Amino acid sequence: MKIPQGFKFAGLHAGIKPNRKDLALVVSETPCSAAGCFTQNLAKAAPVIDGEARLPAANVHAVIINSGNANALTGPEGLADVKAVREALGAELRLPASAVLTASTGVIGHRLPVHKLLAAIPRAVASLKPEAELAAEAILTTDTRVKMSTRTVQLPATDGSMKEVVLSAICKGSGMIAPELATMIAVVTTDAAITPQALAISLRAAMAKSFNSLTVDGDMSTNDCVFALANGLAGNAVLSDPSAALTTFSDALADLCKQMAKEIAADGEGATKLLEVTVSGAPSFEIAQDLAKAIAGGSLVKAAIFGADPNWGRILAAAGARAGTKGYPVDPSAALVRVQGVVVYDRAPTGVDASTLKARMRAPEILVELEFGNGPGTSTAYGCDLSYDYVKINADYTSLIVPTESGGVAKDDRLSNYSPNFKVSLLVEALSYIQKFTGTRCVIKYGGAAMVKDSLKKSFCNDISLLRSVGLRPIVVHGGGPEITRTLEKLGGKAEFVDGMRVTNTSDLKVVEMVLTGSINTELVTLLNQENGHAVGVSGKDGGLLRAKKLQTEGRDLGQVGEITRVNRDFLEMLLNQGYVPVISPIGIGEDDGQSYNINADAVAAKVAAAIGAQKLIYLSDVAGVLKAGELVPELTAADLRSLLADGTIQGGMKAKVLSILEALQNGVTSVHLIDGRVPHSIIGELFTDRGVGSLVSA
Repeated sequence: MKIPQGFKFAGLHAGIKPNRKDLALVVSETPCSAAGCFTQNLAKAAPVIDGEARLPAANVHAVIINSGNANALTGPEGLADVKAVREALGAELRLPASAVLTASTGVIGHRLPVHKLLAAIPRAVASLKPEAELAAEAILTTDTRVKMSTRTVQLPATDGSMKEVVLSAICKGSGMIAPELATMIAVVTTDAAITPQALAISLRAAMAKSFNSLTVDGDMSTNDCVFALANGLAGNAVLSDPSAALTTFSDALADLCKQMAKEIAADGEGATKLLEVTVSGAPSFEIAQDLAKAIAGGSLVKAAIFGADPNWGRILAAAGARAGTKGYPVDPSAALVRVQGVVVYDRAPTGVDASTLKARMRAPEILVELEFGNGPGTSTAYGCDLSYDYVKINADYTSLIVPTESGGVAKDDRLSNYSPNFKVSLLVEALSYIQKFTGTRCVIKYGGAAMVKDSLKKSFCNDISLLRSVGLRPIVVHGGGPEITRTLEKLGGKAEFVDGMRVTNTSDLKVVEMVLTGSINTELVTLLNQENGHAVGVSGKDGGLLRAKKLQTEGRDLGQVGEITRVNRDFLEMLLNQGYVPVISPIGIGEDDGQSYNINADAVAAKVAAAIGAQKLIYLSDVAGVLKAGELVPELTAADLRSLLADGTIQGGMKAKVLSILEALQNGVTSVHLIDGRVPHSIIGELFTDRGVGSLVSA
């Protein structure tokens, strides 16, 4: 992320959380204009009370944020703690305490362990650098990923030249999201020259179509705040009065905040889908915005989105309820409604095929559009679905929070805290599967979102470690198509595909091998071994593991793309017998010519599974499983799969995967699982529960 001139960041573990980063600093080397927007909740946290009274202001240098403890509803002691933190950071930076702003996020009602923050501040200041990632990580609570972005604009200087101005933002937010001016915690930094008053006006305007149009669960936090710091180092003419330059800056700020709002919605607690609701034709912007938020925040709408249920009646019902209670002059029965671009209602039901729409609603982003007429009001709200995990996260949030001896708090999420009946049923079911799978071999093809999202990487590695610990002997085969494409484009190359297969010329193969073996394989092995996975990375070229020949196709030559001629079973047996988890990069070596070949990872997984006599083969992908008419087919046979191929139900990229599955079954693999890698711990859910999370294909 591009950082504005003069700003530095830090993020570290101060000891509020048991082991994760929990203290962030944002510091400017020169004084800043500062503005803020804060929660409308009257039960304001101490840092909100402090900051709201002092902004907008000049001569601000720093923001210090802690996570894990909200310092909310802590009485006069909470304000005293804020003052102590401000004074300590000011002293370390050789600045007055008035130059420091604070923010907190975490559990409400616990006294802030100030001694931990004071002890960590010198370390944090010493580690400041112009990189925002660690600070963005340190402010997270129930978030599953960091959220940050940047924008650049050209603004005029006093001499008529144009200066590049950078705006960047880090933010956190996942639950307790129901804004009335602001939501979550965000820090926007910019090197623009702008007065505090103009910055405050621009920030408030940006809120209207970004954070103020965001809802996750309808619950407003006590700690919400958005800070903006501008240090003027870009050298543009100072923005103060309305002008084209101020409009350019304000538009960039609004666009930056809009992206942050969408990222929060997509990362809502337990969320699996981003929900975007646009209302147009309303009598005013305010009415359109209120209706859009009412729909995006409706529990029944959110539950339907989670289940990919095309129940458009809930959308109109939510709009009608809000309009009725507020007395808005709109008629929902005369509206037009689109879901995923499909018109489902136009003053009457359109009779759209529900199964077709259901299939579209399995996408990770859902778009709902309502048109009420010819009014000037248009607004978009951002939200997410309502999943089982949301209830789990929030039902346990405080009941499992316990104080630690050092003054911090920790989450005690042990199984012992749950009901006896739940524990017994869970353990009985799990132990029966453990007994069943002990000693069996399993090949797992790792790909899709599970390779990209950090939280999914962690859950995958944890799953592999657990499988190994209960006696199952896993082998991992990974892909890496998206990362190969990005790397090629960075180097000036271009990705090209024919029937879903990558064209790989000799120069591209070097990049493919560098990404697959040198980057992805190395990272995955490191992550697995952090989870005690006992993993060892191997290229298909190592020990002649994957012998191959050039893939012959009708039409265009695909270059250095190969197909497997044989698998070195003895090499794999040696690794398995020594207790290793082989992690295979799908690069083969020519049977006759000794050249390197790029091989489809799905095909590699099938060949490896057949070669070692694996009882199970698992494909992680970005689909729920095998779909028919938009519905998941949980169990089917090889014959069923061939029928779906023949009648055209299975098409595109899924076709190659299915052909690999059929080949594996034909060569002795007893069952193949196709599961959704976007779901955390999906491997455990599929193998160790009566009702899995994907499709099970048997011979």
